[in-house]
Amino acid sequence: MSIEPRATRITRVAQIGTGYMGGGIAQSLALAGNDVWLADADAESTRRNYERLLKEAQLFSAQGLFPADAADVLEQRFHPASSIEEAVADVEFVEEAVFEDPQVKKDVLSRVEKAVQPGTIVGTNTSTIPVKVLAEAFEDPSLFLTVHFSNPAPFIPGVELVTGEATNPAVLPIIDELLTRAGRRGAQVADVPGFVLNRLQYVLLKEAMTVVEEGVATAADVDTIVSTTFGFRLPFFGPFAIADMAGLDVYAKGFAVLEGHFGERLSAPQNLTDLVAAGKFGTKTGSGFLELEPEKLAELIDYRNRAYKKMAELLEDLGPSPLQS
Repeated sequence: MSIEPRATRITRVAQIGTGYMGGGIAQSLALAGNDVWLADADAESTRRNYERLLKEAQLFSAQGLFPADAADVLEQRFHPASSIEEAVADVEFVEEAVFEDPQVKKDVLSRVEKAVQPGTIVGTNTSTIPVKVLAEAFEDPSLFLTVHFSNPAPFIPGVELVTGEATNPAVLPIIDELLTRAGRRGAQVADVPGFVLNRLQYVLLKEAMTVVEEGVATAADVDTIVSTTFGFRLPFFGPFAIADMAGLDVYAKGFAVLEGHFGERLSAPQNLTDLVAAGKFGTKTGSGFLELEPEKLAELIDYRNRAYKKMAELLEDLGPSPLQS
């Protein structure tokens, strides 16, 4: 029988691992109004990272990235602990962000489970390790799940949520509410290695590296193409919406050309060919991977055009990155 969460709304958090990722998560949750207990490998490391996070907040405030009083808020909300056990003793949620090694994480998570109050939700910030692997650290994993923030944590809104076979579904709305208060958007994905974010990211990186190895383009030119073409669209639309707007019949023809040169690894997926065979070409037919009411098409196209124009203006306002200058 699953244990029920001890609170329906989280206000007290322990951040275990306060380096670059963990520290950014702690900042985000504290600025959202939560008290956050900090713990690292030892008390000295915790204190050092605590001081770094306050200085970093001052810098971010000066740059207009954090509210003007962020450092003061964090100083009030942060509670450096002398140990993991002290940090997790009386919180409703623990987020672990230690070294990306299964055994290291298991050791930490086992210590956490022994020290928390019954009903405390425990999350891990792993980017690739399945819940079922890390759940082995628990005697009862019913309140354990992956809560995967992205780098840099203070500024990237998406968070992957991954539950295991034993995870009590009651934890999801509680974590989702916490993320919403912190200006984040959670998306639930299945418990497979790499989840969605890194599975897609690694495939793109691997193919980009292959393109460079084959002499098709330089690394710099690949980055330019990605950031100024399909990557330019991604802040607003995911790959399915982009494909639907371009036309699934167009994509099917494109896959045929790619398959002719690269073979089966770039053949059209079955779900695409099934939709095209059924006459579902995307937004122009009102149905594709996503459904769109006909009266919404003009509204979508208008939004798309305004979004891309605003993105171009933003990039012009920011100026070129240090890599381009």
